[in-house]
Amino acid sequence: MSDDTIRLVTIGRILRRRWRLLAIVAVLGALVGYGASVLFPPRYTASASVLLPGQWEERELLTQVDIATSSAVVDGAAAMLGWKGVSGGELRDQVSAQAADGNIIKISGTAGTPARAQQLSDRVAQQFVSFATRIAGGSTDPEAATGSEALRQKVAETNRRITDLANAADPGQTVEGVQARTELEKLRTSLQEAMKKLDEADPATNKAGMVVMGPAARPIGAAPPTRTQLVVAGALLFFLLAVIGHLVAARMNRRLRTEPEVAAALGSALLGTVDVPGEGRAHRPEGSGPRAWIRRLLGVDTRWDIPTPQRSGDEAGIRIRYRRVCARLRDQLPAPRRLLVVVPDGDEIARRAAGQLVTEAKGDPLLRVVEVSVDRPMVPDRDTESGALVVISAGSWTAEELAGIAEACADGRHEVVGIVVAGPVRARPKRTADRPPDEATLALAVRGPAAGGSV
Repeated sequence: MSDDTIRLVTIGRILRRRWRLLAIVAVLGALVGYGASVLFPPRYTASASVLLPGQWEERELLTQVDIATSSAVVDGAAAMLGWKGVSGGELRDQVSAQAADGNIIKISGTAGTPARAQQLSDRVAQQFVSFATRIAGGSTDPEAATGSEALRQKVAETNRRITDLANAADPGQTVEGVQARTELEKLRTSLQEAMKKLDEADPATNKAGMVVMGPAARPIGAAPPTRTQLVVAGALLFFLLAVIGHLVAARMNRRLRTEPEVAAALGSALLGTVDVPGEGRAHRPEGSGPRAWIRRLLGVDTRWDIPTPQRSGDEAGIRIRYRRVCARLRDQLPAPRRLLVVVPDGDEIARRAAGQLVTEAKGDPLLRVVEVSVDRPMVPDRDTESGALVVISAGSWTAEELAGIAEACADGRHEVVGIVVAGPVRARPKRTADRPPDEATLALAVRGPAAGGSV
């Protein structure tokens, strides 16, 4: 199986076994997003467009964008608005501009209400046009901005006067009349050429005359992030953090999962592995009180980082494993065979497996089960026991915790004679009446290898 498949299976297991916790965390994130929307009230953005006639290069358009958001333009707009307690410096953070296709500068203003956002963008657009016109005219004086247009009007009036003088000249073919009309036409031509050169030399001819393309539209919705967006973002963020937290915890988990690792940590031999039917009850620790109730409510009272238990064999097959462990103990220990069965406190799977071992042993060997705390392990002193048998479940304890149990056994003068690893399985339906009883199957299973090998 590839790494990607393993990751998908792991995430699916988290979603399936921790859906309650993830749902509660997502709701908490949504509440945090809602609280953020209350602390940061909604903002509204309106935009006004300014048309720049003529031919403009890209760098020139970028210059106009900078001019539109400059302090000179924004301060002038703030003076026109006259909002109490709002200065040009504060408005500069609420005004933006960008160059659009077709030589259009789009000026946007953001405010707390739709009406204020509309007013802000309109005033900034008007100030930008006025300021850019003064710059194009070569002066910061508003009267100088109209000088070029007055000059053109004067030239047009002079052309009309020349036409009137030419018409009033002697219509006859006298030399004086022809010369007068010729001089007037030369004067008209010289004047037109001079104005043409003036237009070519004056950058304001083609790049002045900016036009505001109508008032800004009043916004009907808040600018992002809206309250809905903050709520959804908070829920999604907390959900992802919870999933990532589970993955990190699984990555840092140091619990031993394989039988050789468990045997090495306890310093003894593995006598066998046994199955414990009933996944739900096996993995759900006992306990009562508010804390246990909250854990059950959140769904964190069961392990998520273990694979889904496989379906077990029939009841006879399960009991064969226990009887084989008992047979190995009888072959290994001299009579009288008495053992202390050590089970970590809280390991429900191991506790049920130890109880089943006691049942299947039938007094040979004589087993006494004790539960030992892994935090401060304490094993009863040796009495008549021949040693200790440790029963644990795989994937539940770290090497340090198992080493502490082994040291506690040594302090109580108990030699660890073997280890039994218990694993959960899903129970199959019970046998029907037409099948042979378990005792007959077990008898066949135990007697079969006796002729050809050990059990």
